[in-house]
Amino acid sequence: MPTFYNSQGDTLIPSLRLLAVDLGAESGRALVGAFDGSTLILEEAHRFPNVPVRLHATLYWDFLRLFDEVQNGIRAARALGDVASLGVDTWGVDFGLIDSRGRLLANPVHYRDTRTQGMLDRALERLTTETIYATTGIQFIAINTLYQLLALVESADPDLSHADHLLMMPDLVNHFLCDSDVVEYTNATTTQCLDASTGQWASSMLASLRIPTRLFPDVVPPGTVLGQLRDDIGGRLRVIAPGTHDTASAVAAIPLPSTGGTAFLSSGTWSLLGVERQQPLLTPGARDANLTNEGGVGGTIRLLTNVMGLWLMQEARRGSTLSYAELTGLAANATPWTAFVDPDDERFLRLEPGALPDVVREMCRATGQPAPDDQATLVRVLLESLALKYAVVLHQLESATGQRIDAVHVVGGGSNNALLCQLTADACGVPVLAGPAEATALGNLIVQAMALGEVASLAEGRALVARSFPARRYGPQVDWSAARERFSTLLRAQLQGVSP
Repeated sequence: MPTFYNSQGDTLIPSLRLLAVDLGAESGRALVGAFDGSTLILEEAHRFPNVPVRLHATLYWDFLRLFDEVQNGIRAARALGDVASLGVDTWGVDFGLIDSRGRLLANPVHYRDTRTQGMLDRALERLTTETIYATTGIQFIAINTLYQLLALVESADPDLSHADHLLMMPDLVNHFLCDSDVVEYTNATTTQCLDASTGQWASSMLASLRIPTRLFPDVVPPGTVLGQLRDDIGGRLRVIAPGTHDTASAVAAIPLPSTGGTAFLSSGTWSLLGVERQQPLLTPGARDANLTNEGGVGGTIRLLTNVMGLWLMQEARRGSTLSYAELTGLAANATPWTAFVDPDDERFLRLEPGALPDVVREMCRATGQPAPDDQATLVRVLLESLALKYAVVLHQLESATGQRIDAVHVVGGGSNNALLCQLTADACGVPVLAGPAEATALGNLIVQAMALGEVASLAEGRALVARSFPARRYGPQVDWSAARERFSTLLRAQLQGVSP
């Protein structure tokens, strides 16, 4: 067995080892968590890229390769020592269709595929925004499962008639790991197909859109033991559903104060910025701000907004020989406040590879701003724009909840980006706490430990993470009032379809 160390460098002898399989939109990883009773430590067993594939006009996830890598991750983790259980988490909204014999009908389609174009408008021809939001509490965004399914209905896709049921991406992995055929709650809430008040599928709403309600299996809570690993994969290993939506797992690992006041920011390919609540907020104000009520671990609700995330930086780096750290270092020395763009502009949602720099320059010219003429300035424009969008969302959250937000806790890959953390503190005017970067895997492990009776509660699990991975603090240093006003003017002009 390898030697484990915590963040302070202390040697530990773990007594319990669990496996978190975390599949992200850019990469996947298998991380072993070792728990000695007071400290949790991580060791990476396997990492692999997640590269979508295009066949003719459709963009797919390469599920067969992903599942093969998951099996590689299980083998690599077991080579390090005995593992008591495993849990899988992934992104939300995407799904696979399973036939009556348990076979996958086709590779799952990527949320950035064009099939959902126009589907939100088609849905609103039959149902009002008030009805959909009051039922589901989920923000209106074209990539949601609801509109993916509507696209299948509108195109009379034969897979719908051949399908026995659908499974969200983590549930699809679990299906082939242990023959499970349920959907875990936190990922189910991302679909915009689940009733936020009852926790059951919104059958009446789905029927109004002619989406077959027979497709939707039972919903189970985080911490459910799904079964044993299939013998042909290795057997003798419990498969447990964590918060299978990666943001649910990430937030489960954040030591949020019970009194509130701290927002969470899960920063990766997407930015998920919000606050934790005990009940969904389905008010007109929340709807108008396009806030989303997603299920969390321990009966909590994550009231948040999806903002485009570090995928923008990924695209800005495309073709470059510089590392992310090198590129961020150059951006830190670039001229501040050169120009701003809305990270959630529709043009960013389905960019062709390599098109981002030209799109940003076009946006800047159209709004009378200097177009970034080098990569460092481009990245600075994108990171500053992200930070300013976070400030807008914080204000919306405060207005909707009536609660003052006095800190932001950033986890995920973005917590390692010191420039973005400092820009966020400056733009939002509140302290930023950063880390851990692997919060998703840690939250996954906490729920497994709770299911096994090794951790008594979510609060105890969060305290365990806080002890094991102390956060870094960034305080506001620069007055961004003028920048916030410029950005607000830009957003208002965009909404009205005029130049700022």
